[in-house]
Amino acid sequence: RQPGMAEAEAAGNAGLGPGSGSAPAQEDAELAAVIGATVPTGFEQTAAEEVQEKLGSASRISRDRGKIYFEVPARSLPQVHRLRSVDNLFVVVQEFKDYQFKENKEDALKDLEDLVNKLHWTNPLKVWELNNSLKKKKTKRKKHNLQSSASREKMNDGGEEGGTDQNNTNDQEDCAQNPVAVEPAGGQDIEKRQGVASRNGVDEEEDNEQSDVKFEVQATCESGTKAGDGQTGEGEVKVLRFRVTCNRAGDKHSFTSNEAARDFGGAVQEHFQWKADMTNFDVEVLLNIHNNEVVVGIALTEESLHRRNITHFGPTTLRSTLAYGMLRLCDPQPTDIIVDPMCGTGAIPIEGAAEWPNCYHIAGDNSPQAVKRAANNICSLLRKNESKDSSTAVGVPLDIIQWDICNLPLRTGSVDIVVTDMPFGKRIGSKKKNWDLYPACLMEIGRICTPGTGRAVLLTQDKKCFAKALSRVGHIWRRAQTVWVNVGGLHAAVYLLRRTWERAEERRSFW
Repeated sequence: RQPGMAEAEAAGNAGLGPGSGSAPAQEDAELAAVIGATVPTGFEQTAAEEVQEKLGSASRISRDRGKIYFEVPARSLPQVHRLRSVDNLFVVVQEFKDYQFKENKEDALKDLEDLVNKLHWTNPLKVWELNNSLKKKKTKRKKHNLQSSASREKMNDGGEEGGTDQNNTNDQEDCAQNPVAVEPAGGQDIEKRQGVASRNGVDEEEDNEQSDVKFEVQATCESGTKAGDGQTGEGEVKVLRFRVTCNRAGDKHSFTSNEAARDFGGAVQEHFQWKADMTNFDVEVLLNIHNNEVVVGIALTEESLHRRNITHFGPTTLRSTLAYGMLRLCDPQPTDIIVDPMCGTGAIPIEGAAEWPNCYHIAGDNSPQAVKRAANNICSLLRKNESKDSSTAVGVPLDIIQWDICNLPLRTGSVDIVVTDMPFGKRIGSKKKNWDLYPACLMEIGRICTPGTGRAVLLTQDKKCFAKALSRVGHIWRRAQTVWVNVGGLHAAVYLLRRTWERAEERRSFW
């Protein structure tokens, strides 16, 4: 028995599945859940502040970077899914802050197998069921709204509304997530691996080792599966399908994450009589191991929430959750004019317009293809707003323009905030070009920002070039804060700059 391990529960958990709903609705309403959330690395405090502000719950930031934990009533799950700073959500089954792993690999893995039967599964599975029921209701409501919208269009103009056939693909569920791939052996840093799994919002292929372990776990767990979980509406037996995902960080473990997922998954299958399925699963059980900290959870999202606003991706599309963290860093106030001069596919201004509708957002880029993608993403957001409230057409306070970053068509001192993702010099541009671009960019945004009160939040991985450029414009910009973040496996920085009272040089007059 490990230190702090709770007493085993009754074996009656094993039959819990969709439709089994033995607990009364009132009991579910009073159910409390400890929620774990993965967030952009470096913005854990920002996420904790949002949870406190919107849910009234205090958060605990994990020692394992990129995660926070908070407790809420189960009835607050819809609000949890509407948080802007979280990527993926899971309900915590149990947490061990000082789990003593055996030095021998076989003994350590046997302990993990035995742990399955000692965990408190009942309430977390109730929360998972409640979460599923909310998603089903949302899907039904969305289909109804789309059908109503389509009917009105046919009545108004014969149904020849451009782009309506894209609704099903563009209006995606808010409650979804990309499963995190199993970590390769060797105790590599977890935040680097997470970045590879979803690089700037664009999925990357898993390596061969990850694919092999999924096959191995599936082959091991499927042998001897038995039916017996839950009932379908017709009274037939429905067997839940599951998979186990293990994230491991630390170099003092005698086993790999692949081996932990395999053995823990086999014990879960035996305990619940579920069927292993690596792709079409109903339940995703999470085993997070960070040095001596072990957290077992059940995923509440199927696709990462950072995909909520973007339907047309580019080579460096920024995650919406990271965009939110950057915007929140500069503390937008009502009536502020917020500009993203290098907007790419529009992740930052679209997130800004959705969360801060009382500000005016301007997006621009020198690439016609980027401007086109951003415009398509704005159209998708408009359609999503219409499907939410079909009675009124809701606009967004956002315009998109093609322009030159070094000669912006904006009045001097007319902008309150500049927030942008600067080219890293890898997929877009080059390190050599950045030496000219960065100082010119800082000068131009210094010109358009209001002296004394203007702010800029800039993301870059080319930190050496940025530091040199900032030293050249130190008379108009002061660095107030630096947040170290992980972007697609790259160690990057978000800089909060404050505009001095110094008058900026005007390169060109537009007015």
